[in-house]
Amino acid sequence: MVCWIGMQVWGQTSVYPFLDPSLTLDERVQDLTDRLTLEEKANQLRYDAPSIDRLGIPSYNWWNEALHGIARNGRATVFPQAIGMAATFDDQLVGRVATAISDEARAKYNAAISIGNRNQYAGLTFWSPNVNLFRDPRWGRGHETYGEDPFLSGTLGAAFVEGLQGDHPTYLKTAACAKHFVVHSGPEAERHTFNAIPPKKDFAETYLPAFRKLVQDAEVEAVMCAYNRTFDEPCCGNSYLLQDVLREQWGFEGHIVSDCWAIVDFFENHKTSVDGPTAAADAIHAGVNVNCGSVFNDHLLEAVKLGLVTEAEIDEAFKVLMKTRFKLGLFDPAGSNPYDAISTEVIHSEEHRALALEAAQKSIVMLKNNGALPLSPNIPTLSVVGPYANSSDVIIGNYYGSSPEITTVVEGIAANVHPGTSLQYQFGQLPFQENVNPIDWTTDNAMAQDAVVAVLGISNQIEGEEGESLYSPTKGDRPQIELPKPQVEFLKKLRSKGDKPLILVLTGGSPVILNDELMELADAVLWIWYPGEAGGSAVADVIFGEVSPSGRLPLTFPASQDQLPDYADYSMKGRTYRFMEDSPAFPFGFGMSYTQFQYHEMSLSQSELGPEGTLEVSVSVENIGEIAGEEVVQLYASAPDSKLDAPLYDLRGFKRVRLAPGETRTVKFTVSASDFMRYDTEGQPVWEEGEIVLRAAGAVPHPRSTELGAPQPVASSFQLKARVE
Repeated sequence: MVCWIGMQVWGQTSVYPFLDPSLTLDERVQDLTDRLTLEEKANQLRYDAPSIDRLGIPSYNWWNEALHGIARNGRATVFPQAIGMAATFDDQLVGRVATAISDEARAKYNAAISIGNRNQYAGLTFWSPNVNLFRDPRWGRGHETYGEDPFLSGTLGAAFVEGLQGDHPTYLKTAACAKHFVVHSGPEAERHTFNAIPPKKDFAETYLPAFRKLVQDAEVEAVMCAYNRTFDEPCCGNSYLLQDVLREQWGFEGHIVSDCWAIVDFFENHKTSVDGPTAAADAIHAGVNVNCGSVFNDHLLEAVKLGLVTEAEIDEAFKVLMKTRFKLGLFDPAGSNPYDAISTEVIHSEEHRALALEAAQKSIVMLKNNGALPLSPNIPTLSVVGPYANSSDVIIGNYYGSSPEITTVVEGIAANVHPGTSLQYQFGQLPFQENVNPIDWTTDNAMAQDAVVAVLGISNQIEGEEGESLYSPTKGDRPQIELPKPQVEFLKKLRSKGDKPLILVLTGGSPVILNDELMELADAVLWIWYPGEAGGSAVADVIFGEVSPSGRLPLTFPASQDQLPDYADYSMKGRTYRFMEDSPAFPFGFGMSYTQFQYHEMSLSQSELGPEGTLEVSVSVENIGEIAGEEVVQLYASAPDSKLDAPLYDLRGFKRVRLAPGETRTVKFTVSASDFMRYDTEGQPVWEEGEIVLRAAGAVPHPRSTELGAPQPVASSFQLKARVE
C-alpha cells in the first residue's frame, strides 16, 4: 500500500493511524508520539527537523520568512516593507497583501516538494509578522514593525496573520508567527545581553496589546520568544511570559519558537544557565517547542540523561509542535488539502504586481508641498539626482524576495514622463561620506532644468538587523538620527544653484530629523519608506498626479535629537505620540494630500458607557478640494481627568475613505468599553470612571498637526460609568 505525505509519495506496507484524516487531531498526534523513540522526538524539536525514514516522515525546516513577501526563497512579489504597509492605515489592504503572500507560499511549497526541496526557507511556517513596538527611532529593526502605536500594530498584524493563515475550517494555509515576545526593541547591539524592565503599567498597557490581539483575535499559530531578558529572565526561558501570560492568561494553544540561537545566550551571555544541557532544560520548562539554533541539537538528550528534563516533558513539547504540521495538511493524502491545488501561476502574477503597486501608492507620505507637486508629465526638462534615485536596495528593504521587476525611482519617472521630455539622471553624492572626486557636474546641471527630483535618505546599509547594516557602527542602530551630513550639504548646494522646483524624495524605515532649515530647502517632500518592487512606479504616480498621496506616518518624527529619552529606558514616559509632551516635527498620523478635507459634526450613540457596553461614533468628512482623494479618518481618545497617567492621545480606530470633489461621507466607528481599560502601577487592569473625549482627525489631534495643515479635528465626549442605570 502507498501512503501520501504532503506532495511526496512514500512506500509503506500499512497506513498508520496518524496518517488517517478521519481521526481527531489529538488522536493522530498521540499515535505518532507513541511510535517514536526519545531521540526521534527530541530531534523533531529542532528547526531543521530530520526525516524519520522508517515511518515515511520527510524532513521539515521550520525557518521561513514572509515579512513583506516570501523572502530568501527565489522569485516572489516584493510588497512595501512592514512600516510602509503601516503607513497605509489600511487593514483590509494588509490582509489582501498577506493573502497574496500565502498564495505564493503554497505555490512555491508545492513546487519545491515536487523537486524534493525541503530546505530552509522552502516550508510553510513563516516567522512573520513583527509586532514589537517601535518605541524609539534609533532602533535599526523598527522598519520591520507596524510602528509606534499598539492599536495600529495589533490591528494590522492581526489582518496579516489572518491573510497568511487563511480561513479554511480544517487546514492552515500557512502558519504565521508573532515576534519577538516581548519588549524587544533595541538596542540592537545589546540584544543578546540586555535586560528590559519596563514599568509594569507600560508593560501591560503598551508592550503586550498587539501580541494579545494576534493571539486572541487572529489565533496566530506561533509565537517567537526574543533574545533579551525581560524582568530578569531570558524571554525564551521565561515561564512568566510563556506560561503565565501567553498560555494561561491569553489561552494560546500554538507552538513557541526561539529566536535563532537565543537559547545559546542563556549560558554564553545572560549567564542564567550554567551550560548547554541546563539551557535546553530551562527552555523546555518555560514552554519552548522548537529551537532555532543548536542547543536542542547538541544538548537536549544530554539534559534528559542528567535528569534535568523528562521524556514526558519532551512529549508535551513535541505534541504541541506537531499539531501545526498536521494543521498544514503535511500528513494527509495529496489533494485532500485545497491549498495543494495552488499553482505556480500565482507567483508574481499580474494581480499581485498590481497589488504591490497599490500598496506602495498608499504608503507614500507627503510631508510638504508648496504647490510644486504634482508635476506635469509634459515638463520639457527634468533632472533626477541622488544616491538612491536608481537604487534597488532602498526599494526592497530587508527580508526580501527576488522580484524580476523591481522599479527604481528614476525608472518609474522615465516610464511615466512624456517621451519628449529631456530627462537626465546623475548619482551626484555618496550617501554617507563626502565625494572623493571634488568635481561637481551635478548640481549646476540639475538646477538648470525645469524641475529636480532629489532622492536621498537612509537605507538598509545603515539601519537594520545585527550583522546586515554594513555602514552602521552599532550593529544596525542609528544613535544619531539626522539625515547624513553629506546629503544635507548636497541638498543645500542644489538649492543654492537656483530656484527651480526641488522635489525631495526620502527613503528609509525610521525617522530622520527634518527641521525647519532642512525642510525649507525643498519645495515638496515625499517620504517613501522601502516601498517594494513597484516603488519607483508609485513615486512617479504621485509626482505626476496620477494618484493623490494618502499615506500617514505610523510613528512620530521628532524635531530634534534632544527630544529622545534614554534609549535603554523601557519606560514609555516621553515616548511616542501617546506620551510625548514636546512638539514634534511631524506628528503620528500626519500626511498631506493634493486635495483638502474637512471634518464636520461628531455624534455618539449614547452619553454614558458601562463596563460591558459599546459605543457607536459617527463623523462627517467632506472633500472640499477639486480632485478625488483618500482620507485616513483617525479616532483618538483622551481621559483628561485620569489619575492613572492615561495617554495624552490614544488611537482607537481608523478608516480609509475615498471622496470625490465636494462629496461628504459619514464614517462610523464602534468602540468597546474594554478599549478604555486602564492599568495601575502593578500592571493590573483598573476600571476608571470619568470623562472620555473622542476626537476624529486626519492626524493625532496635537496642535502641531493643524499647524502643518491637517484638518481641524472634531470632538465629543461621554462618561465612563461603573453601571448604566
